[in-house]
Formats: sequence, C-alpha cells, structure tokens
Amino acid sequence: MRMARHSAVDEDEDEDHGIDLAPMLDFVLNLLIFFIITAIFVKEVGLTLSSPPPNNQAKQNNDDSSTMYIAVHANGDISIDQRLIDKAAVRANVERFHGEKPEGPVIVVANTKSPSGTVVGVMDQVRLGGVMNVSVAPTDSGGTR
Repeated sequence: MRMARHSAVDEDEDEDHGIDLAPMLDFVLNLLIFFIITAIFVKEVGLTLSSPPPNNQAKQNNDDSSTMYIAVHANGDISIDQRLIDKAAVRANVERFHGEKPEGPVIVVANTKSPSGTVVGVMDQVRLGGVMNVSVAPTDSGGTR
C-alpha cells in the first residue's frame, strides 16, 4: 500500500477546516477581567477576634481584682458583684471603677437568652463611663462567671 502524497491544493483545504479559537479566548479573558473586578468590591463583614497571649504573665497582670464583671441575666436584670442594679447605675459604677483602676477592663457576662438591647445598652453605658476596653462573654448560666 502506498501513501498518497499531499499536494499544495490539499494543504489549503485543511487550513480552512480548522476551528478559530480567537473568539473563545476573547470571551475567557473578558470573564477573567469581570471576576477580578467584582472580587475587589466584595467586602466581608465580621468581628475581629484576638486571643490572649499564651504566656502566664497576662494572668498575673489581669487578676480578678483589677477586672470588673457586669452580669446581664436572661430576664434582663443587671448585676455587679452579686448586686442587682438599674441600667442607669451602670455608668456610675463604671466611672468609680475607672477612677480606681484606669487600665482595668470591663467584662459583660451576658446570658445567651438575655435581651440584646439590654446587653448593648450596658456596653454603651460602660463606654460612656470612660472604659474603652469592654469584652462580652456569653454564658448559658445566670451567674456572673
């Protein structure tokens, strides 16, 4: 069996039957540009959390006497040091604490079933009292810790 040789006429016919990939490449590049541009405008909303340092010096510097705990119970009651107080009295207690310990943090221990408006109101009162180092610790129990 002999192989037929291709002539110049046959080569021109083969080139006409190929698939032109240029439009597909243009389409892919347009999609790539679209996704790059839209990815820039996506903004994730969330809270930034920082964990305490792993060494024991943090525990020695922040002992319980230099931290104020405010408990928000499931029924909306607020207590400091096992005393029930009104939301308006939170600011006065925080100002007194801030006067004694200016660097002391305040931790709001909120029950997971407590009204969120009460928790936010307590946090606002703490900030109005001069303490900007406010943390929230959720709990399922009604106690302070």
